[in-house]
Amino acid sequence: MPPDLHASAGGVVQLAERDRYAAMVFGVARATSTARRELGSELRRLRGDRRAVDVATSLNWSESKVSRIETAHTGITETDLDRLLTIYGVRVEDRDRLRELARRGRARAWWTPYRSSVPDPYDEYLALEAEAVLISEWEAQVVPGLLQTDEYARAVIQVGADIGDTAIIQRRLALRMARQSVLTRQPPPILQIVLDEAVLYREVGGREVLCRQLTRLLDASRRPGVEILILPFSAGAHAGQTESFMVLEFESGTRAPIVHMEGLTGGLFRVKPTEVEVYQDALDDLRERALSPDQSRTAIALREEALRCARAS
Repeated sequence: MPPDLHASAGGVVQLAERDRYAAMVFGVARATSTARRELGSELRRLRGDRRAVDVATSLNWSESKVSRIETAHTGITETDLDRLLTIYGVRVEDRDRLRELARRGRARAWWTPYRSSVPDPYDEYLALEAEAVLISEWEAQVVPGLLQTDEYARAVIQVGADIGDTAIIQRRLALRMARQSVLTRQPPPILQIVLDEAVLYREVGGREVLCRQLTRLLDASRRPGVEILILPFSAGAHAGQTESFMVLEFESGTRAPIVHMEGLTGGLFRVKPTEVEVYQDALDDLRERALSPDQSRTAIALREEALRCARAS
């Protein structure tokens, strides 16, 4: 589960903040880093057998500039792009798509002010999450970030191993809340969550916080395109015992599925098809062993009611 950023006073993120996030992220075809990567890959393909040093020399560039553009470490101006495409023999009428990618790649990512608060690969995760059409997640410890209440999220974030001060907690909290706009974009992604039954009992933030979090889970489970399954203790050994993870899948013809896992020092991606398939098979195993959607909803409701009764007494 990725770390996140930025909060309003009192820790409750206002709807305006979520709307601003949605407008900046979902109002464009691809997020900044994604566009830059796509352009870099296309330019590397167009270079073909040409040596980077030869291309750089012909443009009076350094070889490292060509490398940085191709590896998405830097953007490229429209003038430089046109010069490069001329060398590669790309017709002027065929350059519009690449120019648009370059324009988005030069844009300042909306999360740039917060990069100092999170591990370096975080902007990569944000771009991929905004692009995904199917988000499947197995979580054995806590409720996933896209479904957390702000008070539950705060309790999770503030025990992070890389947290240095309360300002970082505040910045990460609001982004976690703002990220939830991904579920209300049009069209929204399909969200498939498998939770270990232990998540219903772990009193993150205390009993009352957990109770309100379970209410949020119940509400989310009734939304179209959201499936929440509970893996009961009785399921025994299963394929997800070693780690929690998510699989992000994208529109057909754009990119292959990607696995993301969160560790103490940041996120880790797995992109090799053979590795991704292992995690997809693990999700299939977890879903088969889990309770049905209706049974899972009942399990959440019963646990919520037990917490309410305990609080009342």
